[in-house]
Amino acid sequence: MSSRLLPVPDGLDGMRVDAGLARLLGMSRTAAAELVESGAVQLDGRAVGKSDRLHAEALLDVTLPDPKPVQTLEDAQPVPGLGVIYSDDDIVVVDKPVGVAAHPSPGWEGHTVIGGVVAMGHRVSTSGAEERRGVVHRLDVGTTGLMVVAKSERAYTALKAAFKERTVEKVYHAIVQGHPDPTIGTIDAPIDRHPKHDWKFAVVAGGRDSVTHYEVIEAFPAASLAQIHLETGRTHQIRVHFSALRHPCVGDITYGADPVLAKRLGLTRQWLHARQLSFAHPADGRWVTFESPYPADLAAALEILRSDGQ
Repeated sequence: MSSRLLPVPDGLDGMRVDAGLARLLGMSRTAAAELVESGAVQLDGRAVGKSDRLHAEALLDVTLPDPKPVQTLEDAQPVPGLGVIYSDDDIVVVDKPVGVAAHPSPGWEGHTVIGGVVAMGHRVSTSGAEERRGVVHRLDVGTTGLMVVAKSERAYTALKAAFKERTVEKVYHAIVQGHPDPTIGTIDAPIDRHPKHDWKFAVVAGGRDSVTHYEVIEAFPAASLAQIHLETGRTHQIRVHFSALRHPCVGDITYGADPVLAKRLGLTRQWLHARQLSFAHPADGRWVTFESPYPADLAAALEILRSDGQ
């Protein structure tokens, strides 16, 4: 058992305890509700129910159970909404839905990309740790879009090297609050664990080199649609960089987004999508490019913003 003290950020003010806890800890709402019902959660020193409301600057005291063993590929289950964009003997490119992790990890009990790929009958590389076999890069649970999984050993080796050497082109689309100035720019700011809140990341002096290139491609009264090229691939990089500019991804309550705007747009997660992925194919070196359409929740939010500007 371990205990964590979590200050409630302004963006979660008024949210149900189970929903807010799920966002803070990156777990499913069901798991968060079970944690609350077990008596493992206190708010400012008093026991709470799952439907009680959080208030800004309060302190959550959460007692976490010992992590369950990490799932293995033998636990693979079909993943609703996981689509295959392309597959051959070396790679499988998938369109990841929201709420799905890249691979199993301690404490995560939900669906995973690698589990879904195996459940569909695809073999994956045996390189790497058992629970991460074939995984050469990751997307956040709350981020949708393209991922490539290595099926062969040569693909795993080549793609790992390509991501490390930054020869893979990763293009994201994000709707951020307000209007970044300039409209085309580069964010070059080191990222590391947040100095006070270890469940998230921040721009920190001495952190890991992190570079994000962006261009605003459509503007609305309250927000902007940006096309983003990642030069590096740090955890939460886009979310952290735009939050540091005071233009957080719309819907990203963890990093300071306006909850009122998120609610109006029907968003329960950040508006962030891995739109395009390009790399040299590990079999013959030919350049391949894959694209993913916006999922329904992001497309609906975008249409509301567009109607605001008419």
